Amino acid sequence: MTSINASPSFFQRYSFWLLLISAAVIREIPLISLPFNWLESYFHELSHGLVALVSGGNVLSIQLFPNGAGLCTTQGGSRFFISFMGYTGAAIFGAVLYSLANVNIRTTQVVVALNVALLVLSTALWVRDLLTLIILVVLIGLFFAKFKLGNSKWFGIGLQLTGLTVLLNALFSPFYLVDGRHRGDGAALASLTGIPEIVWVVVWTCIAVAFIYMLAKRDNK
Repeated sequence: MTSINASPSFFQRYSFWLLLISAAVIREIPLISLPFNWLESYFHELSHGLVALVSGGNVLSIQLFPNGAGLCTTQGGSRFFISFMGYTGAAIFGAVLYSLANVNIRTTQVVVALNVALLVLSTALWVRDLLTLIILVVLIGLFFAKFKLGNSKWFGIGLQLTGLTVLLNALFSPFYLVDGRHRGDGAALASLTGIPEIVWVVVWTCIAVAFIYMLAKRDNK
């Protein structure tokens, strides 16, 4: 008896690109895009903090703002790597979220649980203001809401979409540094290395594009 393998559906064949387009659309919808902006900002500031800890420094506080901006106040550690890893870390977190959500339901559940734990731990250790607390509580609530999808296929798709939206935000966020004010991570790296801020913007952009390319290539084998 000869078995006939069913051909993949349109969504299965082009799922990465459909999700990437959906993520790009989400970024343009004011209210709906807010939690995704906050999540990218959280991963950005968390990356600063984690590198500070790994390089021998301390994290004093993490702040998030309604417009999607953020601030991680650190003490000690490697100024170069702390400054460099904000946008890089956000891109890594986005790519990892997308990749692990594509494994199986159990892995997706573990990833969501780890994100909730990370958000709760960050809140307990480094949040010093009410506004940041509210934003992180919203993010925790949204991750909890994903569990409502249970074993539905939308569970993994929702996390994949979240990962790609974070990755796209990490791709475009560095361009906000090109405002002539010479503030932020790019200006800090320019001061430390003598390499112009725009070069660091290009580097961060290339890193995010590289992750998108790798994910697309993997999913379209």
